[in-house]
Amino acid sequence: MIGAESNAVFRLAALVSLGGFVFGYDAVVISGAAPAVVAQFGLTDWQMGWIVSAPTLSAMFASLAAGYLSDRFGRRTMLRFAAALYIVSSCLSALASGFLSLSIARAIGGIAFSSLVIAPVYLAEISPSAARGRVVSMHQLAIVLGLSAAYFSNVSLQALSESDQAWVAWAGIDREAWRWMLGIELIPAVSWLLALSLWVPESPRWLVQTGRTDAARRVLSRLYPSERADEILNRVNDVAVTTRTRLRNSLVWLASPLMRKALLIGLIVGIAQQITGVNAIYFYAPVVFEQTGVGANAALFQAALIGLTNVVFTIIAMSLVDRIGRKPLLLLGLAGVGLSTTIVALAFSFATYHIDAGILAGASPALQAIDLSALHGEYFQSDVDFKNALIGEMGAELYRTHQSELLRIGIEMNAGLILTGILVFVASFAVSLGPVTWVFLSEIFPNAVRGTAIALVAFVNGLVSFSVQLVFPAELATFGASVTFLFYGAAALFFFILVAVLVPETRGRNLESINEG
Repeated sequence: MIGAESNAVFRLAALVSLGGFVFGYDAVVISGAAPAVVAQFGLTDWQMGWIVSAPTLSAMFASLAAGYLSDRFGRRTMLRFAAALYIVSSCLSALASGFLSLSIARAIGGIAFSSLVIAPVYLAEISPSAARGRVVSMHQLAIVLGLSAAYFSNVSLQALSESDQAWVAWAGIDREAWRWMLGIELIPAVSWLLALSLWVPESPRWLVQTGRTDAARRVLSRLYPSERADEILNRVNDVAVTTRTRLRNSLVWLASPLMRKALLIGLIVGIAQQITGVNAIYFYAPVVFEQTGVGANAALFQAALIGLTNVVFTIIAMSLVDRIGRKPLLLLGLAGVGLSTTIVALAFSFATYHIDAGILAGASPALQAIDLSALHGEYFQSDVDFKNALIGEMGAELYRTHQSELLRIGIEMNAGLILTGILVFVASFAVSLGPVTWVFLSEIFPNAVRGTAIALVAFVNGLVSFSVQLVFPAELATFGASVTFLFYGAAALFFFILVAVLVPETRGRNLESINEG
């Protein structure tokens, strides 16, 4: 019965999850575009951080409104609005003329990030209990597919920009490949809007909550056999009547012991997902890999490996989330994140940096023309000291121009160990905190306020994410890679303990029974 009835649910979930693909692409495409944007517009570390994090800042506030609006006007209506905003943002980003216009364009896209709050709610509300984890995880799978598409798009466009084909020059890819990186998002965004408009119905649980029982029955009949549809409808309707009475005033449910506990648990999981550094990895992957001295093009390729790892382990998570449960996966992931970031921190701490005549002999003519003789023979144990010494000799502007090459020729370190550590981090996140967080959050709040409650948690989740993205470039420049990753490892250990002690298991229970405590 479950397998048969799940087929229609999975087909519908695939259409809704296209929004996750658009988000994934939008979120990390800037990682490949950022170096060219920084060079073209002459941005500082803080301006670079702002360009990367601007969508998350607007998403924080949009998510608060999206929760209420999705409860008020419907899940599908708000998803359509998000799709339209992605289209606008993509066009404006590709046409940006400077720091301000690009910041505004990306902030508009950030408003569309509110779909991250709404889509898991919709997916949870159409899913059978036994398959809910897999269904909601489809959205995370779509996100990581979008991440991968962005990484490979960046690599491909960068390679095209260095070719001598006539059409590449005609299209301007050789001069401003970053505009194409940001603009190609238009294709999946338009596709998602069409899918939402033509084939996706409104959430049946939301329809019941707003008194439209007949419409809810029609939707459920598309997804389930008639008897099963009636059973779900009766259970949801009974709970809806109770919650409309008991939870009409949002202040009442916020003050209730049950909701305080649910919000605390939701905040623990929501903060853990972001404070352990995932968006520093996703959004700054080429920057991180450049710190190992592999060069700009190799850094883009290694960033693409993140996308592949993400896809593989998200699929593994989908197969496990309804078998072994949410909590074991969260604990496994946090342990892996803590271990991998500690490995990366130690690898950076053992690196050495130096510049001498022999090393510079293999450098580009432009770099050889710069007098760095004062640093010959001097060894540095810290990436921060090395960068500051170079800036002192050549100036900040010249350093930014030659940063990738200087790091490539001046570092002695185990770059393979760092790549391995980061891929283990991504695998650990993808099998746990990535998909499981949104599955869990979609389950622990009552139907009547699910959108609003998740929005509150998403606001805090977004605040942490914004902070990580904004400060990462300056943090890397001020404290160095080793200290930065060591902080992420300590955060993972702390939240491992909180999840182990406080977070319950929700696997296999229907949404209504979970909400009853």
